Amino acid sequence: MQALQRFGALVLADLRERSRSRQFWIVLAAMMLLAWWSLPPQEAAYRILVLDGGARGQLSSAWVGMVLAMAFNLTLNLGGFYLVRGTLVRDIETRVWQLLVATPMTRGGFLLAKWASHMVVFGLIVSLSLAVGLVGQWVRAEDRHIDLIELVKPVLLLSVPGFAFTSMLAVWFDLVPWLRRTAGNIIFFILWVSILGVFLAPLERPGASLRTSWLSDPNGMAMAARDFHRVREAQTGKSQPYGFSIGSPAREHEPAPFQWKHWDVRPMDIVGRVLWLAISIMGVLLAAPLLDWAAARGLSARQKAGSGKRLRWLDRLLAPWARGRLGVLVVAELKTWLRERGTWWWLLVLAALGFQAFGTPRLQAAALLLAWILPLELLARGVLRESAHRTGALVFSASGILPRLLTARFIAALSLLAVLSLPAIIRLPVAGAVAIIVVCASIASWGLALGALCRNPRPFELLLVATFYVALQGSSLFDVQSGAWATASIHALGLLPAWLLLAWRWPKLAVARIGGGLGSRWPKLAVA
Repeated sequence: MQALQRFGALVLADLRERSRSRQFWIVLAAMMLLAWWSLPPQEAAYRILVLDGGARGQLSSAWVGMVLAMAFNLTLNLGGFYLVRGTLVRDIETRVWQLLVATPMTRGGFLLAKWASHMVVFGLIVSLSLAVGLVGQWVRAEDRHIDLIELVKPVLLLSVPGFAFTSMLAVWFDLVPWLRRTAGNIIFFILWVSILGVFLAPLERPGASLRTSWLSDPNGMAMAARDFHRVREAQTGKSQPYGFSIGSPAREHEPAPFQWKHWDVRPMDIVGRVLWLAISIMGVLLAAPLLDWAAARGLSARQKAGSGKRLRWLDRLLAPWARGRLGVLVVAELKTWLRERGTWWWLLVLAALGFQAFGTPRLQAAALLLAWILPLELLARGVLRESAHRTGALVFSASGILPRLLTARFIAALSLLAVLSLPAIIRLPVAGAVAIIVVCASIASWGLALGALCRNPRPFELLLVATFYVALQGSSLFDVQSGAWATASIHALGLLPAWLLLAWRWPKLAVARIGGGLGSRWPKLAVA
């Protein structure tokens, strides 16, 4: 009983800590809006879940649960990782772990409590979103019969094992020192996309084993595809295309909605879903022997170990630019950040520069995206440095520091992005070079703006990585070659909103980081 009490106390403490954060309420509101948006009326111009061939289910409780489970798999399962991760890092950095070591709680129990707190957050968001789904089912009035079991069944069988796997990864990414920050956020996105592709790509081949096997991917997408195909062939009595789409425009002459009042799940499919839940729990327990090692390598210790790194060529290179108060600040920002980069970062810089200089247009475009993502930690985290180092009361007490420091950080980010893009700027025509500079300014501006707005770097990091992934799939958002002027125009239009957002949030962020320590002196600071 005492062990359960300690376990529950940790879960409750994490939930309270998260519920006080702005990010939690933003994600909760976004998921509730998504739940409503996922159930459009028949005359809407889009559909969320459509089978190949254009058919969709009638909005019964069973189909509403299926639609929302698929929406959760692609949104909350990805974005939720960035929401829940960080609690273990917080305990390590604040040295709370040293107090917990003195309690009878085991290492495995502590990590399971962290994993369970992640699952509670997911469960709370999903529960309120399902309530919105019930309202949507009643309002759309295609089938007003409420069946709570059928509503919840897709979420329990499809989404919950996926959430469990994501929560397990969040524990591991918090535990491994070099995965705790921006590099880990990028690697998780790549891992998530890779897992999705590895399990779903074989389904396109007729005769693939996953079409009949009881095994499935962590999110249960393969299992859902099998049952969609099985049910539709049983209903129509003829061969049906295999697959489904999540998010697609409505067809002009789409088939009438089919009946989906009950989801009949095979027993072995349930075993397959429970297997992913067991794998997730075992993955958390396997991390327990590493907990002491990880706690001894906290982020602050890593920064302290790397803070004395010398790059003499960097000192000589930047010395001519350290002129005036603004120049000194810009150079200091660049030195502080660049000296913390490891050897692997510099090797990636050389690769990005080389592919830009000598690669084909396609390789050059990919190398530009790599160059723009390499300074990701400087962008959104730079505006939060005083919070990380607890130096706000000292830094923001200087006269006129607010506009000067913000300008210095923007110039530092823009300069680094531009230097990393220099070979492409030289090789491309004037239009392409201008587009690159504007894109660099846009990325630097929105990194600062979203970091100041969210007081957390992860939303911007997720957004930038996701947009780069879309760009690699063929989007023209970062096309500085064939559509240079259009790209420059789009990003130029985004500069003003970003700076207006910064003008609004940056002074408030400074006040929050001071923590009220200046008291009545803040009006003088704001005027200065």
